[in-house]
Amino acid sequence: MKKLLIIAVLTTLPFTGFSQSIFDKFEDLDNVSSVIVNKSMFNLLTKIDVDVDDKDTQDFIDIGKSISSLKVFITEDKAIGADMLTTMKSYLKTASLEELMRVKDKDANIKFYIKSGKDEDHVSELLMFVSDVKGAKIDNRKIETVLVSITGDIDLNKIGSLTSKMGLPEQLNEVKK
Repeated sequence: MKKLLIIAVLTTLPFTGFSQSIFDKFEDLDNVSSVIVNKSMFNLLTKIDVDVDDKDTQDFIDIGKSISSLKVFITEDKAIGADMLTTMKSYLKTASLEELMRVKDKDANIKFYIKSGKDEDHVSELLMFVSDVKGAKIDNRKIETVLVSITGDIDLNKIGSLTSKMGLPEQLNEVKK
């Protein structure tokens, strides 16, 4: 009986704290730059001694405490960008995300998706997909596609602070409206 219990625990362990995102497959590809920040790093950042009399700083700390993960994948490879789009579309069918907004101009196409949270002021996931990027470079590498996934208990009333502090696209400020 004890062996059965151990086997059951070990079998379900991967589904608890070690779950991976469908997008993690892009992390190890040569033509993909990635930034993965987990809950522990956000917890560490919120412990840095800063002046919390500033509302923007306090908002940033509060958002950091509520984020479970931040994943950014950037590629210059059109085939990988197409795979990112296909993977995102597949994910959207199963993950209960709704489109928040689309921005299309001559320099890029940007789509924002959210997954509802505990109430109307919170989301559990914010997904951004940027394609057809023109003229943007990082370290002399042309950017074709960007995929950003932020998960946690995200307060939409404070997201404007995050976008301005991290230099994310200004269109994310529309999320809080």
